[in-house]
Amino acid sequence: MKHSEEYQKFTNLVDNLLSVSHEEMQRREAEYRKQVEANPNRRGPKRKAVKTPYASGHEDSDIR
Repeated sequence: MKHSEEYQKFTNLVDNLLSVSHEEMQRREAEYRKQVEANPNRRGPKRKAVKTPYASGHEDSDIR
């Protein structure tokens, strides 16, 4: 059965997309998020910084 050129392009794109491993997609997503978070002019709600358990930032073992 003969398919249109658009169908072939779409099929090739989907095949190419599905050939990327889950680990690679996770790595790319983390890299993209890091880039987005670094943009001070981005729109929308800002993510909160991770808080340390102590105001000084020391671990419990550092205090003793």
